[in-house]
Amino acid sequence: MNDVSILQGPSTTKYEDILTPKAREFLLLLHQYFNQRRRELLVKRQEKQKRLSSGEELTFLSLTKQVREEDWQIDPVPKDLKDRRVEITGPVDRKMIINALNSGANTFMADFEDASSPTLENMMQGQCNLKDAIRREIDFLDNRGKQYRLNDKTAVLIVRPRGWHLEEHHITVGNEPMSASLVDFGLYFFHNAKELIRRGSGPYFYLPKMESYLEARLWNDVFVFSQNEIGIPQGTIKSTVLIETITAAFEMDEILYELRHHSAGLNCGRWDYIFSFIKKNQNNPTMLLPDRSTVTMETHFMRSYSLLAIQTCHRRNAHAIGGMAAQIPVKNNEELNRQAFDKVKKDKEREVNDGHDGTWVAHPGMVQLVKDVFDQGMPAANQINRKREDIHITPDDLLQLPTGPITTKGLRTNITVGIQYMASWLSGRGAVPINHLMEDAATAEISRAQVWQWIQNGAIMENEQQITLEVVKSMIDEVLVQFEESLGKENMQSEHVYDATNLFLTLIKQKEFEEFLTLPAYQQLNKGGLV
Repeated sequence: MNDVSILQGPSTTKYEDILTPKAREFLLLLHQYFNQRRRELLVKRQEKQKRLSSGEELTFLSLTKQVREEDWQIDPVPKDLKDRRVEITGPVDRKMIINALNSGANTFMADFEDASSPTLENMMQGQCNLKDAIRREIDFLDNRGKQYRLNDKTAVLIVRPRGWHLEEHHITVGNEPMSASLVDFGLYFFHNAKELIRRGSGPYFYLPKMESYLEARLWNDVFVFSQNEIGIPQGTIKSTVLIETITAAFEMDEILYELRHHSAGLNCGRWDYIFSFIKKNQNNPTMLLPDRSTVTMETHFMRSYSLLAIQTCHRRNAHAIGGMAAQIPVKNNEELNRQAFDKVKKDKEREVNDGHDGTWVAHPGMVQLVKDVFDQGMPAANQINRKREDIHITPDDLLQLPTGPITTKGLRTNITVGIQYMASWLSGRGAVPINHLMEDAATAEISRAQVWQWIQNGAIMENEQQITLEVVKSMIDEVLVQFEESLGKENMQSEHVYDATNLFLTLIKQKEFEEFLTLPAYQQLNKGGLV
């Protein structure tokens, strides 16, 4: 009989409390029952991409028209998920967990996905950290002697496992790597579901990167099986789906329907959504996005997707959570700090006025500002009663290309952010402050995807220069000089800048678009010995 094997390494024995025999048995069952379906759904993704690249247009599904038109609602959410006006997100390292839980936010999304670099150390230590946090046994002493402990009142914990496309090569069944989604979900659920219930909460999840309602159905079946397996009531698990792919935007009703007994709403994952827009239109020269900085939530296609999420959720009595405010406080520069806070305030005022029931921030320093905005615009726990029947979003609204320039500054920013983030990721850090923004894998995906698309489709910048591989290589050389000046030449190798540069170059010059940069980056991560 197959067993769950763990790649042995110097850190493995530290996680015996997580990788217990019974936990491994549970992972094995998840793998046996669900991994083949996961793989089949990934093939369906590729088939869909081929059809889109061949000219098929995205639209609402005729097959599921009845689901969209019928009157149904999700099951009621638990008391501690009714008010989600401010949600903070971040990686699963010990200090971040304590700070986020203490931040004053309503919920904390502990992220095994885009905000974490998936070394085995990070993933398993993250599981230990969350297990300790739930039992209020977590503390942290930094190198300056400062002690971190939980406050009496803390945010409600929600966990984001990695997406269906990712695998955990350190944990295998036979010679087959396990689904990273099932590993992250399985270990957290197995160890903590009953303890969370005992403490008046429950096992709550954010589900990323889904592209269809069939992928939501798979998650729902995982939930049903898992609740039966450990003996807790059906519907105890609650999940919020991130609508962060353009295909999922056309299937919001269907996704909520599949998860209706386990749903806590939808979230507008804005950065991945922009990346998905680029990816799905990768070979269409008429669908080139302008500079990333101009693709804001106020552009027509982004605003349309946000409004459609609100209308869809509220019709089904579900929460519609707004997108990430990536700005962070700027130390030692009062003017830049004021600008950052002003941008966040304006963004969140738009969200609450449109009807969102909550929103995301990336830094504890932004929590109070956003709480004040939502307190003023949303006195009740949520505004699900605002059904927004005045909204009428069409496929054309969701696909309307924003106007704006492609500039040398925009190209340079994409190169800089892409390489700098990937270098940090390869060093084991998944959430990185760059230019006063908290960057994660989603924004790095936009950066390299835009550069690839601009090269492949011969985009012309506003100075009338065509973007070619040679132009990009020349700019990369200039960026590397800047990195050397800031890091010091002796630190370039240890900070994985050269590895990141080579990976970035590989991704932008190959003819076939790489679906996710984290797939080859994960191979590089393992090759570098960061297990």
